Amino acid sequence: MNENETGSGDVVAKPAFHRRGVGGVVDWRLIDVDNSVERDPRQALSRASLALPRDHVRTVSKRTTTAAGMAAPTAAPGPPRSAAVSYLRIKSDLHQQLLTDLDRRNLINAGEEQLAEVVEDFVDQALQLQELPLNDNERRQLVDDLLEETLGVGPLAPLLADPAVTDVLVNGPYRVYIERFGHLEKTDVRFRDTEHLVRIIQRIAARVGRRIDEASPMVDARLPDGSRVNATLPPVTIDGPTLSIRRFGRRRLRREELMNLGMFSAAMRDFLEAVVRGRKNLLISGGTGSGKSTFLGAAAEAVPDRERIVTIEDAAELILDQQHLVRMETRPPNVEGLGRITARDLVINALRMRPDRIIVGEVRGGEALDMLQAMNTGHDGSLTTIHANSPRDALARLETMVLMAGLELPSRAIREQIVSAIPLIVHVRRYEDGVRRVQTIAEITGMEGDTPQLQDVFVFRPQAGSGKRLVGSFVPTGVVPRVVEQLRAENHLVPLHLFQPGA
Repeated sequence: MNENETGSGDVVAKPAFHRRGVGGVVDWRLIDVDNSVERDPRQALSRASLALPRDHVRTVSKRTTTAAGMAAPTAAPGPPRSAAVSYLRIKSDLHQQLLTDLDRRNLINAGEEQLAEVVEDFVDQALQLQELPLNDNERRQLVDDLLEETLGVGPLAPLLADPAVTDVLVNGPYRVYIERFGHLEKTDVRFRDTEHLVRIIQRIAARVGRRIDEASPMVDARLPDGSRVNATLPPVTIDGPTLSIRRFGRRRLRREELMNLGMFSAAMRDFLEAVVRGRKNLLISGGTGSGKSTFLGAAAEAVPDRERIVTIEDAAELILDQQHLVRMETRPPNVEGLGRITARDLVINALRMRPDRIIVGEVRGGEALDMLQAMNTGHDGSLTTIHANSPRDALARLETMVLMAGLELPSRAIREQIVSAIPLIVHVRRYEDGVRRVQTIAEITGMEGDTPQLQDVFVFRPQAGSGKRLVGSFVPTGVVPRVVEQLRAENHLVPLHLFQPGA
């Protein structure tokens, strides 16, 4: 049926806009179909067709391509500028388009410089082609946020930029906690959904050559700044993905800074510096988050720059000043269950690399045996850490780990190896006020029967609380350790007044 015909076949006259030009002046009038001027403009307007002529409309393709080959973002249908459109929704929509284009061009795993260039080009195109209800500050922020979403840790970036934050704990997409000044706090940070959190986790793992998925739902990784990362996926964690980030700051806290923060005293600093320079082995014990790795890095400052150091870690996090440094890292098995490299493999290999010192970030298993053998066979001055609640517990755990090597060694033989290899244990603890301090420096004096003997050289004695901070002092016990005599015999000056109570 013709659009001007009714169901009865009658023709209905429709007025339309017609253009007349006189002397270059354009005059639009409402002309009825019988070419008579409509006397009542309101009635004519109500019957007029206001559609633009097709020959006056320029058709624009829905999707264009930039010079770089990136498909430009399309304008998503939505409310006009006056409507309340959230910045987060716009960022989310553009991020999804960006990921689609990166996947199409096989750039998901590209280098950071290339990705940064692609993201900046994408945002430029989005701002040019779309009528985004954003102010100037939000437009500038959009570039940074999309870069962070693509290259970094997404919504966690502001938390990691805070130097006071030491831990970031993500329990699913909507519950994010931080540790600040030794206390846990819940934040307002949220992920968009579970898929968003999983994508961030997989990107962190991919940057260090690790993988995490349903077949391999756990991973240890690290961020570019050295922060340690652990992540899990269902079904290992029933309620959803988790992410734990242990931060070590943008730079390592140096020995003097730790002393000023109250981690140890000047006398303890001078004594341990002489111990490390004198190539005496050192075991650092403590609980989770007590500052073992931080203290290990500070103790390693005393290693002369001329010596060759080999570090072995599950996730490389130590930051050392020395130039002659070789860093080694364990590797989990691949999809086929092959290619695993354990800390024990690395310790054995390190012995063939002509090291002056071997530093094991943390002993957790059978590598303890090879570490003890290295300490007892010419690799003096080695350092390592262990999880334990006290120096006595550290010795018991070390013995257990040696047995994990699979050799049927008698307990007495293992303990003799420990006593011979390790003269000192430094135990660190995080106290109730959140401050990490050296609780005890203990010397292993020998064996009495089948039991290793310990004596405290320095201890921290808490006295009272002043506000939120614990008040106490680092006190020498008055015992001059046997290692001092050995150091003085090797021309390493150790003042005896360091060990005098009240000095």
